[in-house]
Amino acid sequence: MNNENAERSSITERGIAVALIFALAAERLAAFYEHGQWLSEAQGATLAADWLSRSKRRLTQGERKKLSALSDQLARQIAATLSREAGLYTAHEMMESLDPNYHSELAQSLLAECDRLLDGGAAC
Repeated sequence: MNNENAERSSITERGIAVALIFALAAERLAAFYEHGQWLSEAQGATLAADWLSRSKRRLTQGERKKLSALSDQLARQIAATLSREAGLYTAHEMMESLDPNYHSELAQSLLAECDRLLDGGAAC
């Protein structure tokens, strides 16, 4: 088994779901702060499918929509509780954290929140 396959198999389905919620929330916040619009659930599900295809993984459309809805919930919670400036910083930090070489305590705490959201939104 090569290194890429070993790495892929070590990531759990739950880990994929948590990472998707985080990545979609980051995309939603970036779109909101850049364009003043929220992505729809369907747009989020499509982004999830694109992200999954790059890592050669799949989820059903229903699972993708559920994760999209959870990411929307998180993104709106973040936007509602932060000033515009703090929200812009948070969105930027989340987008930077999509790079596995970038470490962020803020992103780690938001990943933990994604994990809690997944527990509350019925497991995938």
